Amino acid sequence: MMTDFLLLRNAIHERLCAHFNLDAATAPRPVFTPPPAHVSADICLPWAMSAAKVLKRSPLELAKGAAEEIGKIPGVGSAVVAPPGYVNITFSAESLSSFVSGAAGDFPKLLVMAEPPKDRTLIEFVSANPTGPLHLASGRAAALGDSLVRVMRALGWQADAEYYVNDAGNQAQLLGLSLRARHEGKELPENGYKGEYIKELAAQIPPGSNFTDEEYALFAIDRMLSMHKADMELFRVEFQNWFRESRLHKEGALQTTLDKLRSLGMVYEKEGAVWFGSTGAETEEKDDKDRVLVRADKRPTYFLADLAYHKDKYDRGYTRLVDILGADHHGYVPRMKAGVAAMGFPPKSFEVVIHQLVFLFRDGKPEKMSKREGEFIRLRELAEDVGVDACRFFFASRTPNSHLNFDIELAKKKSQENPVFYVQYVHARICSIFKGAEEKGFSGWEKARFSAENLTVQERQLLTKLVWMRESLEASARDLSVHHITNYLTELASLYHPFYDNCRVLDEANRPLTVNRLLLCAAVKNAIAEGLRLIAVSAPEQM
Repeated sequence: MMTDFLLLRNAIHERLCAHFNLDAATAPRPVFTPPPAHVSADICLPWAMSAAKVLKRSPLELAKGAAEEIGKIPGVGSAVVAPPGYVNITFSAESLSSFVSGAAGDFPKLLVMAEPPKDRTLIEFVSANPTGPLHLASGRAAALGDSLVRVMRALGWQADAEYYVNDAGNQAQLLGLSLRARHEGKELPENGYKGEYIKELAAQIPPGSNFTDEEYALFAIDRMLSMHKADMELFRVEFQNWFRESRLHKEGALQTTLDKLRSLGMVYEKEGAVWFGSTGAETEEKDDKDRVLVRADKRPTYFLADLAYHKDKYDRGYTRLVDILGADHHGYVPRMKAGVAAMGFPPKSFEVVIHQLVFLFRDGKPEKMSKREGEFIRLRELAEDVGVDACRFFFASRTPNSHLNFDIELAKKKSQENPVFYVQYVHARICSIFKGAEEKGFSGWEKARFSAENLTVQERQLLTKLVWMRESLEASARDLSVHHITNYLTELASLYHPFYDNCRVLDEANRPLTVNRLLLCAAVKNAIAEGLRLIAVSAPEQM
């Protein structure tokens, strides 16, 4: 089906390479852009501008040759040249008819790539220390990571989600000491955890318990981890695995990793400590200094544990690792890339997404403190206040590298000012139309075939936007940012409203037209439902 952009790009690439005698491996690949509002086309191809330097010919001349070849591809209705070198492509009515007929039935099937990448991707996110409740930054990471896994799987990729539980080391010990102090009514240790949640944990300890420091730590970690899991379930996040750091220590993974680095000549000793020569690793982004792996007192650093953890990921068969980290982790990236490269894994197989902070606003004023915790605003508090739908949509609506100003009052509005309501309302409106169709005796229309002949401007714009949905998913997977999906859904909704206002759907005097428009509505409904599902937002049937 030539409305499959991947297949179309491949067909265009093959024909243009043959026509212009280009090496398929090095020739510029076709890239599609949406047509401007004043252009009557489904796709714009700016290929001639990028190929002009290679072929040393004018873009307009190349565009004419390209248009002639593209017009021969089955499923293409027309390919028209536009200055300074664009080719505006329109799909054939037959191709579009087939697409909408399929979209009205099983839209997710149309999103699966014909040739998905063979990588096994593991996305690690949240991974908050189990020393306190999850906060807003964790929510932003959770929304991004979970949605990316959903998107990749929808495209046919192999992708899993993982939560790394830091249940070993100083922070876990300090948590246990803080809990013991609260339980026994003593003074907290220096830098101990002071939150109200520590008092709540202390109240849960069975009477008569005589815990050791280690048992206090284990009790606190297990309870906090249960809280994290409950918060993630509330937030509609699914992890395929909750990986405990303590497992690495029990299995001797840190020593194995250290031995491997030493055998590769990447380790040296200085001042009684064991160091990793990260500045000597072959990576594009150089670390600014070497890093300690084992302290002089023989205690391993978190960095060594992180290296062992990432080695374990590769050893489990994953070929692409994505870590989603908070804004204070920029320094972590070059050292980990150096470590991955030193262990013999492709540096480009390890990627890091740094997400920025979330700022809450209520009535135009910043919301600083949590009434309940007295320290920070919990993710659960926000989700219960504005709803999970609004949280997930708002968190997904910005690129990770930009700060997010979260307007609490806007998120709670039941009007079209609220972007999530705006999109959900289209889904509910179409459900209402289907109910009306049933009441008026229209039946069996679902099995009819859509006709893309003689469409109105509004119908054509809506249809064209439907064809672009998989591109938004591929862009999300490529850029590791799902703002492409929220943008797409908002744009699709904005096109449905003029269609609804100008194109009467239920017309008892014109059954063929009604059936055609019902099929188009079904395709839109399915696209919105699937898009919302990918960002874990509900698609209500009535509002």
